[in-house]
Amino acid sequence: MVQHRVGYAPGVYDLFHVGHLNILRHARSQCDYLVAGVVSDEMAALAKGHTPMIPLRERLEIVRSVRFVDAAFVETVPDKVETWQQVRFDVIFKGDDWRGTEKGLKLERDFAEVGVEVVYFPYTVHTSSTQLRRALDVLVSRPGALSAP
Repeated sequence: MVQHRVGYAPGVYDLFHVGHLNILRHARSQCDYLVAGVVSDEMAALAKGHTPMIPLRERLEIVRSVRFVDAAFVETVPDKVETWQQVRFDVIFKGDDWRGTEKGLKLERDFAEVGVEVVYFPYTVHTSSTQLRRALDVLVSRPGALSAP
């Protein structure tokens, strides 16, 4: 029997941009079946301190529609090993902004215990949801900034 390598690419995927697309594209190239974990609004608020601008239902639909994604899963718990118990992936993909951090090292230790490989991809520095959110906040805070000329 041929064993398929199942990959898992978690993210908030708020304000979907090329960095998200790059992670999903690279992830799919390293596995046979890719599950994208779309972090719930509650989990995103815990992790980032604010809720996403795009509602979960819409973020899930966008990610499901990306051709590199075979399935999308709503991530509702902060513990990635608990998510692994539900999804059963062989490799998890993260941006390299996690590499060497306390969170990244914990992820590596936790997954080493269950035989899951952690693979890091280059973080798209020039585009991020955080930068897009800041730009939108600036526009919204300026009187008349979004009104038509």
